Amino acid sequence: MLRIEGLARRFGEVQAVADVSFEAQDGVITGMLGPNGAGKTTTLRMVYGLVRPDAGQAWVDGIDSAVEPLRARRRLGVLPDSAGLYGRLTGRENIRYFAELNGLSGAALQARIAALSTILDLDAVIDRPASGYSQGERMKVAIARAIVHDPPNIVLDEPTNGLDVMSTRAMRDCIRTLAAQGRCVLFSSHQMAEVEALCDRLVLIARGRVVAQGSPAEVCEQAGVGRLEEAFVVLVGRAEVGP
Repeated sequence: MLRIEGLARRFGEVQAVADVSFEAQDGVITGMLGPNGAGKTTTLRMVYGLVRPDAGQAWVDGIDSAVEPLRARRRLGVLPDSAGLYGRLTGRENIRYFAELNGLSGAALQARIAALSTILDLDAVIDRPASGYSQGERMKVAIARAIVHDPPNIVLDEPTNGLDVMSTRAMRDCIRTLAAQGRCVLFSSHQMAEVEALCDRLVLIARGRVVAQGSPAEVCEQAGVGRLEEAFVVLVGRAEVGP
């Protein structure tokens, strides 16, 4: 479970995140929805310890990610906003490198990579250099790398960005499987279709603040409208004209 309370972060004159609080439960897909520049990526970076908050705290299964970042990261699988594969390494080598960083080795490591390769339909490309991968293949290897150590909490930043229709469907299936296994899944998106297709709960962020949260139906109720897209426009619009 992830618990975020009062997170804030400023970069120079820019208040990227002002006040963000929410929980992401085990076995639930929680989506952070908001326009570009709303503070979603900065919030996720504070959750997994890449950026230190100016205020507030983020707990990973009760571990403060700013106080004990290494211990928190062992319980996290992270897909950042850039896949960041090593182009000269094969997909298998990219995954193995991160597995070894997380303490996996030997037969258990090889079995885990083989299982992920099958699940993510990577068998045909996993032993090719990553520099020749399509965007979809890169994202599949990146998510395999993120979950190779079998973490209970998964954080994904725009996981379907740039993917074609088939790769998007495969990624959605993977996310649903992770949640069905009882994992906490938190992902950010600005794509309404993505959120409607996947999310059990939503956290709507605008101008660095949470402006609504709950199930999709509850968010619509908070906005006083019947459709999620309309709710997004209403709630973000209110935030934009606020103080």
